[in-house]
Amino acid sequence: MPPRLDRKPVNTYHHGDLRDALVQAALAEAEQGGPEAISLKALAKQLGVSQPAPYRHFADREALLEAVTAEAFRQFNAVLREAVGRPSKQSKLSRIARATLDFGLRRNGIYRLMFASRTMAAVAKGSELSNAKMEAFGLVLQALGDPAPGFQRERHALTIWTGVHGVVMLAEQGLLTGEAAQISIEELVEDLVKQTELALSVAIKAAGGGVRATG
Repeated sequence: MPPRLDRKPVNTYHHGDLRDALVQAALAEAEQGGPEAISLKALAKQLGVSQPAPYRHFADREALLEAVTAEAFRQFNAVLREAVGRPSKQSKLSRIARATLDFGLRRNGIYRLMFASRTMAAVAKGSELSNAKMEAFGLVLQALGDPAPGFQRERHALTIWTGVHGVVMLAEQGLLTGEAAQISIEELVEDLVKQTELALSVAIKAAGGGVRATG
């Protein structure tokens, strides 16, 4: 597992920017300790403002967590877009999967905020966070290439997403070393990609849709 990054001091906010300063400071806390590390009281002290000041922007801790998680997804989405846009011999789906694995292991506190907290379960459809989450899933869908018949495209996008997520979570906990199977984590993710691409290709051919391009 990659080493934890040293905590960096967060500068005091500029006048009028307290909301953004709170989000960025909370993101830094999550980077070190996941969602459990985020506290409105501690952030107020860190930024040098009164205890009530953060509540002018966020009704409670959950509201702050939602804003921070939305920002985390935006950063995650930027990483995925960069991976897909970079020239490579690998398929787009492979690049998406590898980028997700790298992000999940390198920034695990943020990843747990996004995928292993209760914030997502209560998010309202159409909210800032919901839209950021759907953008991430949309990038996975795009990486699959041409639309498959019926619900197959979404089904296989979910398959690869859940598979890579499982690898990230198990690896972060030290429960997935690959020693017994003599396979690296990266090779395991590539196997998931190939299995997904093959299954989708079979589904498209069965429906008379021809062969898709994923590169």
